[in-house]
Amino acid sequence: MSDDRQATVRPVEEASATGRVAEIFADIRETKGLDFVPRFWRVIATNPVQLDVVWSSLKKLMHPEAVGGTSRLGPAVREMIAVAVSATNGCRYCINSHTTALKKHGVDDETIGEVLAIAGLFNMTNSLADGYQIEPDVLPPLE
Repeated sequence: MSDDRQATVRPVEEASATGRVAEIFADIRETKGLDFVPRFWRVIATNPVQLDVVWSSLKKLMHPEAVGGTSRLGPAVREMIAVAVSATNGCRYCINSHTTALKKHGVDDETIGEVLAIAGLFNMTNSLADGYQIEPDVLPPLE
């Protein structure tokens, strides 16, 4: 089997998008400051309801400022979490997308390496704790 993966459906081309899909595509370009709609969004646009749900959630959590919200986490920290989770889940598309976003935020390669090292470390320690079925002995305080 080849590593050259292809989408299982034909992506919606920007030029042929209409209605709500076209609106979301324009919002993606504006919110992310891009001059194109990334392939991920064009592929999931084959199901406009899912496109709407995923974009709405992502925009609120990853770009809260764009919807008048705030976050205790800065944009670079949010992207670091996305990279760590994407690496853990083995999603090459998301690793590349969010690493690019990190670099736009001025995060250097050494910092990205540290994020990935910590994610890898906790993948290991989580597996060990889960495998041994270790009961927690330190619990966060309830307020």
